[in-house]
Amino acid sequence: MPERMTSPSVGLELGLLRPHGAHDRAAPASESASTSVSPAPGTMATDSWALAVDEQEAAAESLSNLHLKEEKIKPDANGAVVKTNANAEKADEEEKEDRAAQSLLNKLIRSNLVDNTNQVEVLQRDPNSPLYSVKSFEELRLKPQLLQGVYAMGFNRPSKIQENALPLMLAEPPQNLIAQSQSGTGKTAAFVLAMLSQVEPAHRYPQCLCLSPTYELALQTGKVIEQMGKFYPELKLAYAVRGNKLERGQKISEHIVIGTPGTVLDWCSKLKFIDPKKIKVFVLDEADVMIATQGHQDQSIRIQRMLPRNCQMLLFSATFEDSVWKFAQKVVPDPNIIKLKREEETLDTIKQYYVLCNNRDEKFQALCNLYGAITIAQAMIFCHTRKTASWLAAELSKEGHQVALLSGEMMVEQRAAVIERFREGKEKVLVTTNVCARGIDVEQVSVVINFDLPVDKDGNPDNETYLHRIGRTGRFGKRGLAVNMVDSKHSMNILNRIQEHFNKKIERLDTDDLDEIEKIAN
Repeated sequence: MPERMTSPSVGLELGLLRPHGAHDRAAPASESASTSVSPAPGTMATDSWALAVDEQEAAAESLSNLHLKEEKIKPDANGAVVKTNANAEKADEEEKEDRAAQSLLNKLIRSNLVDNTNQVEVLQRDPNSPLYSVKSFEELRLKPQLLQGVYAMGFNRPSKIQENALPLMLAEPPQNLIAQSQSGTGKTAAFVLAMLSQVEPAHRYPQCLCLSPTYELALQTGKVIEQMGKFYPELKLAYAVRGNKLERGQKISEHIVIGTPGTVLDWCSKLKFIDPKKIKVFVLDEADVMIATQGHQDQSIRIQRMLPRNCQMLLFSATFEDSVWKFAQKVVPDPNIIKLKREEETLDTIKQYYVLCNNRDEKFQALCNLYGAITIAQAMIFCHTRKTASWLAAELSKEGHQVALLSGEMMVEQRAAVIERFREGKEKVLVTTNVCARGIDVEQVSVVINFDLPVDKDGNPDNETYLHRIGRTGRFGKRGLAVNMVDSKHSMNILNRIQEHFNKKIERLDTDDLDEIEKIAN
């Protein structure tokens, strides 16, 4: 890690010394190695296309190798190097990387809050206490410098989740909370406000502790703290992340510490940089991403057990499957619960078709026929592998289409840049692997093409992914079009099972018949 990393102290007023990469957007941890990464491809000349894909994948591969090497060799408390079992970590590593990367990507591409139409359901710990929500930040009686920070961030009125969560978080005595909220709902700002409200700047020791699943996500939260604390210069922030080395025996004087579970646990127990008994607010963010990582769940519980009984516990998660729920209940005693009632995604406004082909080249030809016959505002094309995606993007590019390529190999920063360009309409076609199937809304997408049908790791139909993929064309009350490419008996079987699952007929389309294609467009 570079030298700049040595001091954890961050002056809120200037953001003086931050961990490497905290400037502007969060840089992926592996980026600290000085490797140049080719910029995200937009439109390209045909011959440079394949080259760019190769470079991009090579760059990402060398970075992920660096990242893995850095991960596998871990110094223990005495500085002795301990090698960890790479294989045991591998499976979990891949799953977690994805969820954490997806979460970071969502943060980077959200320029504003999502207008969430979901119903918020509040389950109070004490059903007799009056339940109230706020419609303005003034009602919360915040410190003036915090109110100023809130408005400077562009929040004019509380979002749905903030309306209900803030009164609970800022109550006297403070209440514990388990809340479900997606990216873009304003929950980070909500818990940051709760932390900043509890801090007493005259006390020069950590009073609030926030756990994030990864280095990059911790930096994103730090950014929100800096923005909101802009008019509160005496507040100080420290990052407890890998590579931020402190002298043994040192005590931290910053008021808020954000970090990843392993490092925070070391700082609280082994190294004693933090006195956990003085913590007033404990936030565990992105619990669903957290438990997908080996060790994080156990470390988080160990940290929680060191905290005083009257410490306020706040836990957030985008999803609440059973494993997350069990974990949340271990970490947060006597909670108030805020849940978002899921809006049912529907296929009612989407016309679904399938095209019979014999091989990959025929699928490509069918795609070209489709493009030749109908006007498509913007389309997303989903492929099963990176290899197919880069081949298809290159072929479409040769045909003169403006194509953007998105694949899991790319750095999160690059993915964000590609999505941004697609959103702005600089490219009309986005070819992508599964990495993009969730959380990305582009209003102009009118056609989704499944070049490969979505299947899970056992080769069974992945109905949820199918719904997410094609559901995006029918959003915002529009009519959408979904075309599925079928190239074998196996994929026909997958299609039939998807059709049965949703109980919606998928019609056959003959892409050699121009009249028929034109009909579906009208």
